[in-house]
Amino acid sequence: MGSRAAMLHSAHAKRCMTAMKTAYVHDPVFQTHNTGMGHPERSARLSAVQELISRQDWYGNLQQVAAVPVEQRWIELVHRPGYAERIRQACAGGSPWIDTPDVAVSTESAEVASRATGSLLALADEVMEGNADNGFALVRPPGHHAEHDAAMGFCLYNSVAIAARYLQQRHGVERVLILDWDVHHGNGTQHTFERDPSVMFISLHQYPHYPGTGARSETGAGAGEGATVNCPMSPGSGDEHYRQAFEEVVLPKARAFNPDFILVSAGFDAHQADPLGFINLTDESYAWMTRAVMDLADQCCAGRLAAVLEGGYDLQALARSVTEHVRVLHQG
Repeated sequence: MGSRAAMLHSAHAKRCMTAMKTAYVHDPVFQTHNTGMGHPERSARLSAVQELISRQDWYGNLQQVAAVPVEQRWIELVHRPGYAERIRQACAGGSPWIDTPDVAVSTESAEVASRATGSLLALADEVMEGNADNGFALVRPPGHHAEHDAAMGFCLYNSVAIAARYLQQRHGVERVLILDWDVHHGNGTQHTFERDPSVMFISLHQYPHYPGTGARSETGAGAGEGATVNCPMSPGSGDEHYRQAFEEVVLPKARAFNPDFILVSAGFDAHQADPLGFINLTDESYAWMTRAVMDLADQCCAGRLAAVLEGGYDLQALARSVTEHVRVLHQG
């Protein structure tokens, strides 16, 4: 057995012998972001997940972490100064949406979005301080479409991008990998880091599809050339196509980058049942993708990994897929 294969086998065997310490964020506050009747990004998403996951026999072993608001200074690592205040004023003033009609908001939305981002930073703290091996934030609204100065695609704050900068500035982490497997390309995340070689962004997404970015030719710019890796997946792609992309592109690129921490933009809308995509992943897909990224984290960064919910709009498929994801994070 080769040295790398032996290392991964040893890491997997260790996880099989003892459960991981998995930090978990869930809070009723995330139900109060009201997007209105008929909007796919609705509060029922989280209640469906929580109802299923809380019935698992391992649920009580998760390390519950409070949903805390994010400080302004961390938002401004990614978003323009004044952006957060613009969101707060719009929500307080009763605006029905921000920047584009698909970003529906209510009076509570600014606070909820702040706590969604703050929750991921809290998970990062738990992992970096050795209190947890990994973590998952069951939060909304999602974040990966949010640009420097614009809300977009249901997203207000780009939580995963803010977390990457937070890890670097608060914890001194040098290299952060962001893996995004949402069915929609994380345009905001890519644009944040496309000139930065210290953050690698790898995305598997349906292409062509909303928001129109994410071509294979988009590989970064300037000093960041090569640190953006897009794996556009054709409509109809299934488990076998994603496995091939992982084996041939995702894992080799990530290993070569050798990250010190891994963040996952964990969207579950590439599921075959999801109404907003045309990718055919099964529940098990999210289990094996999670195992693959855990093996990568064991190899590169002492298992340090935190994931945050992005998309996923079929309630039953979302609940099952998230439960599989968290189960693997906890049980290996």
